[in-house]
Amino acid sequence: MTAIKKKLVLIGNGMAGVRAIEHLLKLSPECYDITIFGAEPHPNYNRIMLSSVLAGGADMQEIVINDWDWYKENNITLHTGHKVTKIDTECKKITSHLGVEVDYDTIIIATGSNPFMLPLPGADKEGVIAFRDIHDCEVMIDASKKYKKAVVIGGGLLGLEAARGLLHLGMEVNVVHIHNYLMERQLDEAASRMLQRELEAQGMQFLLKKSTASIKGKRRAAGLAFADGTEVDGDLVVMAVGIKPNVELAKAIGIEVNRGIVIDDFMRTSIPGIYAVGECAEHRGIAYGLVAPLYEQGAVLAKHLAGVETAGYAGSVTSTKLKVSGVDVFSAGRFVDAPGTRALKIQDDIAGTYKKIVIQDGKLIGAVLFGDTSDGAELFASIKKGESIAGREKEILLGISSDLLGQSSSGSRLEAMAADEIICGCNGVSKGTIADAITNKGCNTVGAIKSCTKASASCGGCKPLVEGLLQIYAGDAVGEPVKEGICGCTTLNRDEIVSEIKRMNLSTTSEVMNVLGWHNSEGCSKCRPALNYYLGMINPEEYVDEKESRITNERYHANIQKDGTFSVVPRIYGGVTTPSDLKKIAEVAEKYDVPMVKFTGGQRLDLLGIKKEDLPNIWEDLDMPSGHAYGKTLRTVKTCVGSTFCRFGTQDAIGMGIKLEKKFERLNTPSKVKLAVSGCPRNCAEATIKDFGVVAIDGGWELHIGGNGGVKVRATDLLCIVKTEDEVMEWSSAFLQLYREQAQWNERTAQWIERVGLDYVKNALQKPEERLALKSRIEKTLSLTTDPWKEIVETGELRKNFEQLSAAQPVEL
Repeated sequence: MTAIKKKLVLIGNGMAGVRAIEHLLKLSPECYDITIFGAEPHPNYNRIMLSSVLAGGADMQEIVINDWDWYKENNITLHTGHKVTKIDTECKKITSHLGVEVDYDTIIIATGSNPFMLPLPGADKEGVIAFRDIHDCEVMIDASKKYKKAVVIGGGLLGLEAARGLLHLGMEVNVVHIHNYLMERQLDEAASRMLQRELEAQGMQFLLKKSTASIKGKRRAAGLAFADGTEVDGDLVVMAVGIKPNVELAKAIGIEVNRGIVIDDFMRTSIPGIYAVGECAEHRGIAYGLVAPLYEQGAVLAKHLAGVETAGYAGSVTSTKLKVSGVDVFSAGRFVDAPGTRALKIQDDIAGTYKKIVIQDGKLIGAVLFGDTSDGAELFASIKKGESIAGREKEILLGISSDLLGQSSSGSRLEAMAADEIICGCNGVSKGTIADAITNKGCNTVGAIKSCTKASASCGGCKPLVEGLLQIYAGDAVGEPVKEGICGCTTLNRDEIVSEIKRMNLSTTSEVMNVLGWHNSEGCSKCRPALNYYLGMINPEEYVDEKESRITNERYHANIQKDGTFSVVPRIYGGVTTPSDLKKIAEVAEKYDVPMVKFTGGQRLDLLGIKKEDLPNIWEDLDMPSGHAYGKTLRTVKTCVGSTFCRFGTQDAIGMGIKLEKKFERLNTPSKVKLAVSGCPRNCAEATIKDFGVVAIDGGWELHIGGNGGVKVRATDLLCIVKTEDEVMEWSSAFLQLYREQAQWNERTAQWIERVGLDYVKNALQKPEERLALKSRIEKTLSLTTDPWKEIVETGELRKNFEQLSAAQPVEL
């Protein structure tokens, strides 16, 4: 007889709670029927990597720890965008703010923490935010497009990472800190001053020993006023001054709460059947904010819930190993000089490194490293062991000998590390976990260890340590490094896949994945759209586009918004429209109660807040081509008025822009493509930050390539100068087709040109016969394309097609 599963509800879809669920699934996969509530509209993601998202080094997909499929594969019911508002302990029922009710036997509260917002006059103004989640990143990115000056309150790690991201977004950034040096909780003053010099060289400005009195501005923030009477301007104010455990839900049902939710060594709260883990919890008077202790708590909780004997959680000795705006820093223990302690320091301003150890009663009690943190793990191990280092202090400082850790070789130091020493700080993976994966689970490559334990899966800073452990525990059995492909489903790269498709005449994504030995027979959100594009690019005449392999936006021909509604952007060629088209758009907006109609940066009108079920009717009523604001295709061609009206214009920019837009609309490309035409070198259409930009000069046109005006701004390279409009069309056709055939999926022209080099592109387009061959291939592709919505409307199959699109499983964004 099958045992009845207990009903387990996790409140909070963050790193700590989901890590506990991961452990529980391994220990007792059939014991619990699991439901997870998450307040954010995202799957479980790595909050530590938010600064990389803000700085443009990663996107949301890259920081996801467990994607949507993971929940399905483990039979977990997931409610994203749901905040739990009520726990009925008598009826054992949980209710979300959207009315979803779930029965429970066991609850894990993992609600994390909230950012602390200073209660300043003006803190409620527009433009005052925290830096805590994906939404905050989105607000900051949006603000950077409209405003130029930002102020960050808080010179700790979070504030500096926010400042670094805002610098990447092109903003002028002032960091305000109440202390006289930065990151005082992680660094001593000497290391902090070195960090400050490095960050100032990157463009940050600092206002230290400043107490903020109020936030200036009327409706929107305009800067800060300080207690000393000075001021600083800023259109965006980011508060990064700390966090406080999110305990409101626990407090409402009478659970014992101090600073955090009070828990014992097994994460039990004061109410039976309810546990707490992570930043919301307080254990032995301490509420931890670092990921490693929270993962340790999760591991103990999972064992307890699975009925596995465990000694319980006894607290954590913490260390901090971080990369602050590209600079490595490490600290552990009590590193600030105090009575009864001795400190040894070595500082190299030329190399940019600093090392300090603090000793008390012959024992190492603290350390700070800056610039080179390779000794951090060994120093931390010594601090935790509490062993005497008397007589060996200078050797430890200089790193020339290390009796406490065996030989001076890195391998011996790793061997001497304790099993519970954290190797991967981002994902809380210990040395023991990695050793077990190698010795007991057959992981003999870094890639295999990454898949099994997630060590080195985030920032990659721990990869050398993982490789060292692999050498120690696998020995001669170390496998050949697994070549990384376009995604985790394959080891093949873009060029190899394209070559095999051509050689073997493969015709569908399923056939490619089957014949080329995909690890995951269904593919994933990275490879399926890529294969769909490559197949269509290689054989446009015969390949049938697979709608199910396109991302959600492309399948619905609209941009999905954070609240689940969509935005629709009709095509407006060159930013030029007519009274009849404007009237048509206005009538549609009124008919369907469109909440907002907005002019976009690409000289189009965007209808925002549209319900999914209204999309077919809206496109039918508009009867206009799609502006493809959602696709890997030509988005827009921005123009100035050129010689048509402007007294400075030397050429017809509007006419040229419309010609280009009508030529290349509906063209599938590896990533989005934006064009612009400026009628004179004053460049009002911003052609020199577009994928392909055309700038009119006396007697001709400059052709620019590889620009990007997004998070990572890149000015274009000058490709050539031509004299006629026909030459503009020839060179633009050849360039775009070369990009289509050579770039990787989701690679913008800016990234592609930086990878292959400008000379490669120039040489490929230099000969007229090669340009004409490329032009011929792109024209063949274009002759086979039509606007998808217009085609469906004309054939009367709009609703049938939309129903098929809605029924198929989409590739997530």
